[in-house]
Amino acid sequence: MSPSIWQILIILVVVLLLFGGRGKISSVMGDMARGIKSFKTGLKEDEEADEPAPRIKDKGETIDVSPSKEKSEA
Repeated sequence: MSPSIWQILIILVVVLLLFGGRGKISSVMGDMARGIKSFKTGLKEDEEADEPAPRIKDKGETIDVSPSKEKSEA
């Protein structure tokens, strides 16, 4: 069973994409490394954002937030 013309063309296209001109594999791997680094940086920024906000010292005062009767009748 011999390969058809389409199979040969597909193999040639794949070989040209992988090994053709100016180090395509190295540029693809460099792009992948930059993507991984930016992904890690994004994860680190998310972890920093998830940290709880610093707590404010409580002075022990109670704040009344219930609406006053004067404002509710108007």
